[in-house]
Amino acid sequence: MNPEIRAAIEELLYHEAYLLDHRRYGEWLDLFTDDVVYRMPVRVTRERRAGSDVDPTAVYFDETKASLEKRVKRLSVRSAWVEENQPRHRHFVSNVVVRPTERPDEYAVRSYFLVLRSRGSDPDVDRVFGEREDRVRHVEGQWKIAARELVVDEAVLHTINLAMFL
Repeated sequence: MNPEIRAAIEELLYHEAYLLDHRRYGEWLDLFTDDVVYRMPVRVTRERRAGSDVDPTAVYFDETKASLEKRVKRLSVRSAWVEENQPRHRHFVSNVVVRPTERPDEYAVRSYFLVLRSRGSDPDVDRVFGEREDRVRHVEGQWKIAARELVVDEAVLHTINLAMFL
């Protein structure tokens, strides 16, 4: 793996976390290709011999660039209750592994994530953590996210909403 490409892709992921933490959602959208697929399948509890505990047919969300843009616009209106008492987020990315794909301009990227969200003076902190599988593509001199699948580690999410992922 070319260390310069790996470093550039890691920087993309860290920059994305910064933009989300600082509610710079318009700039965050620019990190995605126009054909992006952004999804989060549901993890279920089942016996080991029953196969995968990730149900690809049930999803928390399955987004496109257009639907992500609508979600971002929704966060900017006054009636966006999820952003009242603006939450504070921290997005952590670790264990980044970058692998080439069949396309010379695209890489498969696996990483772990931890997202923490606090609200006002509430002592409870939302947390969501798991693994991501991304496709990162070099487009017109920039690295962009072309696909993302987030798989949370919990079968039951302990958060009031998933706005922390947009």
